[in-house]
Amino acid sequence: MLYGLMVAASLMVGLSLLGIVVYILFQSAGKLTIATVFGSGTESFLPMILATTMTVVVSLFLALPVGIMTAIYLNEYARKSAQSRFIRLAIDTLAGIPSIVYGLFGLLLFVRIFGFGQSIIAGGLTLSIMILPVIIRTTEEALKTVPLSFREGSLSLGATKFQTIRHAVLPPALPGILTAAILATGRVVGESAPVLLTVGIARHLPRSIFEPGRTLTIHLYYLTKEAINPDDFALAFTAAAVLIILILIINTAVKLIGMSFGFTGENID
Repeated sequence: MLYGLMVAASLMVGLSLLGIVVYILFQSAGKLTIATVFGSGTESFLPMILATTMTVVVSLFLALPVGIMTAIYLNEYARKSAQSRFIRLAIDTLAGIPSIVYGLFGLLLFVRIFGFGQSIIAGGLTLSIMILPVIIRTTEEALKTVPLSFREGSLSLGATKFQTIRHAVLPPALPGILTAAILATGRVVGESAPVLLTVGIARHLPRSIFEPGRTLTIHLYYLTKEAINPDDFALAFTAAAVLIILILIINTAVKLIGMSFGFTGENID
């Protein structure tokens, strides 16, 4: 009976996702075309797609190295020291701060004090701080799943601590690290308040990370806010469909990048 409940719960999750995706695609039927997504007209989503992708790349480029190294330090070096307890408290505090506060922080520090103005780099810096707790916690849990015998066996063969982490700990933990990157990507793509305050609402095609832009979530908000007739709502659902497709593409790209480096989590060199 308990097994049946678990299967039913799993099916419910899968069907919920499928239902949302099918509903959005159905509502965007007729609008989700190549011309609408990649065209040069006023209804084109290309500037928003590019701004969203650039924001995600900048955020992950800044946050992933810091988050992964922090998780390695906490799990492999610091353990239960006073310093690690303070860092964990700081991580938990960062995780509990509302996103609008991050937006105000980014607006004050990166947009005004650093002089970046409303730009993709300002939004990326703000969001990179916001996703750090997700990356650190998920990576740390992935490192904890690696058996202690892997570390002991590597050290007994004369490997250094760093070599052990590099060759015996990180490869089997990589699937969890990729999960951290995917969760962070979803957090960045789905945010609106920090992006609105730091990236802006400009609809032009951004040529660099130092220019403002409009992400898909912000564009979706304005399309929904200004919708009056059924065609307007169809365009809003089209933006939602493009957003879902973009998330799937980015998540797939993250996994392929991990596999290209030979880290599949199946073999340990």
